[in-house]
Amino acid sequence: MFRREMKVNLKSFIIWNFILIALLLIVFIVYPSLVSNENVEMLNEMLKMFPEEVLKAFNMDISGIDSVFGWLKTEGFIFILLITGIYSAILGSNILLKEENDKTIEYLNSLPISRKQIVISKIFSGLIYIFLMVLIIGVFNFIGLSLSGDFDKKLYILLSITPLLSSIVIFSICLFLSTFTHKTNKMIGISLGIVFASYFFNIISELGEETKILKYISIFTLADVRNVILNISINPLMVFISFIITFIFINLTIVRYDKKELV
Repeated sequence: MFRREMKVNLKSFIIWNFILIALLLIVFIVYPSLVSNENVEMLNEMLKMFPEEVLKAFNMDISGIDSVFGWLKTEGFIFILLITGIYSAILGSNILLKEENDKTIEYLNSLPISRKQIVISKIFSGLIYIFLMVLIIGVFNFIGLSLSGDFDKKLYILLSITPLLSSIVIFSICLFLSTFTHKTNKMIGISLGIVFASYFFNIISELGEETKILKYISIFTLADVRNVILNISINPLMVFISFIITFIFINLTIVRYDKKELV
């Protein structure tokens, strides 16, 4: 069953990684030519025109953008968090429902396996693909940065782990919500709404004291990129919260799916 799940989700996994790596490759090829000495001065002057709150929202107040690594620490990892979050949301919302949409659930029920075994196989498959996506992106960027010039390797390795903390939570929440419906399109819409709302709240929360509370309802706060850049360490509390939330929603999914009326 597990082997079947890995095979079924392999194609979409390859497509997502290919697109993201292609976009990052363009950055590694084009960005060095964009940040010549003259352009850097122009960029710095332009950034001075932005409010401090806006710069803080993209970590530009604590990191320059005069190198590829600088771009990754600012806009780059925010972009990676969003893409891995979208992939995790779609995977979580679809990995169980597709059996009902493809009318293969009757076949699975005819096999000598329980519903619990079915859902656990799908959960492990999804988590492995999320881990592999984060790993592949991390290795690709590491190679690209090594060819581009000097960079803080410890800081980069810690930053490359951060998307995992938000992605597994998004996956588990969307997985649980998918047990309340039979329609894939509806669930994907809800899942993407969760991701974009969390992304929006995370950005807005840095724009002032009045909006700071929004970070507590954003899943991307768990990634804690800003703290990693400032302290070169991952907050253990964020890791704990991330795994606890994931554990809770995965167990709720198993219980709920076992009682769900399948079509």
